[in-house]
Amino acid sequence: MKTIQKIMVAYDFSDYSKEALEFAVQLADELKSNLMIVNVINQREVDALKRAEMEGSGVSVDQFIKDNKKYRMETINEVVEKLSAKHLTVEVKIKIGVPFRELIQAVKDSGVDLVVMGRKGRSNLAGILFGTTAEKMFRHCPVPLLSLRENMSR
Repeated sequence: MKTIQKIMVAYDFSDYSKEALEFAVQLADELKSNLMIVNVINQREVDALKRAEMEGSGVSVDQFIKDNKKYRMETINEVVEKLSAKHLTVEVKIKIGVPFRELIQAVKDSGVDLVVMGRKGRSNLAGILFGTTAEKMFRHCPVPLLSLRENMSR
């Protein structure tokens, strides 16, 4: 069996992904693995803001992305600190695009050995109609994917 050297956790700020992050931190600690946390700014949000910007709403897409990346990075780093994961090698990536595609690409680009994620995240009507990110990850992920049921910590 291949040694798990890098664990990636998909993090979307939902309760499910918080539990997945907690689990991934514990697992990385036990396996002495590196941890990569990936968060994706959904391309649909960016496209909607671009339309608003074109209509002269005063919204700046570039400023939104800059501020959002900064906020997400700071928030994730605070969560990592609260989880006492400072001793781990932790890399945080904020990407923009279609979530499952960006997550798959992060796996391929970063030499990830295992992905940990919640079984669902911040789903909405589009998730019901077109399938959730988790569902698409199961179908396309090139490495083992560990999906956690809710309330794993109880």
